[in-house]
Amino acid sequence: MFQRIRTIVYSAQHLAAAKAFYTQALGQEPYFEEPYYVGFDVNGYELGLDPNAPAAGQAGPITYWRVTDVDAAHARLVALGAHVHEAVHDVGGGIRLGSVVAPCGNVVGVIAETTA
Repeated sequence: MFQRIRTIVYSAQHLAAAKAFYTQALGQEPYFEEPYYVGFDVNGYELGLDPNAPAAGQAGPITYWRVTDVDAAHARLVALGAHVHEAVHDVGGGIRLGSVVAPCGNVVGVIAETTA
């Protein structure tokens, strides 16, 4: 039935600020941009920004983006203006993760498997 996550849509009450943050965080411009939606293609997955979606805040779901260096990715998001939601830590099984609250209020997680 379910195959994989295809799209995550974040609330973006301040669309220009959200677009600027994610453009820097992803290192790329969106492939789709209209006043009602901004879309980024992230290795075949869609990150969408919707100014009309209800504000998610910290009560919304956390999407964890796979990265190669979880410490560096977490620190970079903080350097771009996000605030620490959950510090990077080991959750067992060789997996480390952490999360931040982006300037638009969404919780964004990063996750990586450690190598032995």
